[in-house]
Amino acid sequence: MKLLSVNLGRPKAVPYTDQPEGVTGIDKQPVDGPVRVAAPGPKGIGASGLAGDAVCETRHHGGDDQAVYAMAREDLDEWEGVLGRTLPNGSFGENLTTEGIDLSGALIGERWGIGSEVVLEVTSGRIPCRTFQGHLGEKGWVKRFTQRGAPGAYLRVVQPGEVRAGDAIRMVHRPDHEVTVALQFRAVTTERTLLPRLLAAANALHPEALAKARQYETKYGADRGA
Repeated sequence: MKLLSVNLGRPKAVPYTDQPEGVTGIDKQPVDGPVRVAAPGPKGIGASGLAGDAVCETRHHGGDDQAVYAMAREDLDEWEGVLGRTLPNGSFGENLTTEGIDLSGALIGERWGIGSEVVLEVTSGRIPCRTFQGHLGEKGWVKRFTQRGAPGAYLRVVQPGEVRAGDAIRMVHRPDHEVTVALQFRAVTTERTLLPRLLAAANALHPEALAKARQYETKYGADRGA
């Protein structure tokens, strides 16, 4: 398992974002050399976990529980075949393009060591938005991306440090539950009846997903017991 590229974005004015100033940092490009990774702060205040990377719409993106976004090169390759176009590393707005990791099968709360310093923890899958669709220029993209159910993974920073293209990625912790990124994504998008199953991942979950799972269980669990 390794890191193929580290991708950073600069603020760019576009017509397809709801960000108040009309700018987005989704156009990520691979960079050379080391990049500092650290927890950026709470959502709404903190942005990207990577130094030099722009997250412009902090109402919905960035923050400690979405500090880093990873996409597997294998998933990009599959989409190339579907879309009939080249998708360079960073095309999906990911910070890290990986090789040799099944991101859909990654467990919520599993931790990766990258290089000699950084440790990241998987929190959730990426929910597609209008900006993502506009960036790719693919009609019906939000629906297509959701239906495929391979969203890549958001991660929080457990241990800060530097990463660079070519770094090895190693598994340093794999939790004892079965809540994968794919399961979490389906539960919060297309199959809400799966939400109670997310509770097994507890506080490793992105807080918004955990809140949804608890709300669903409180409402429908009570109904089942009536």
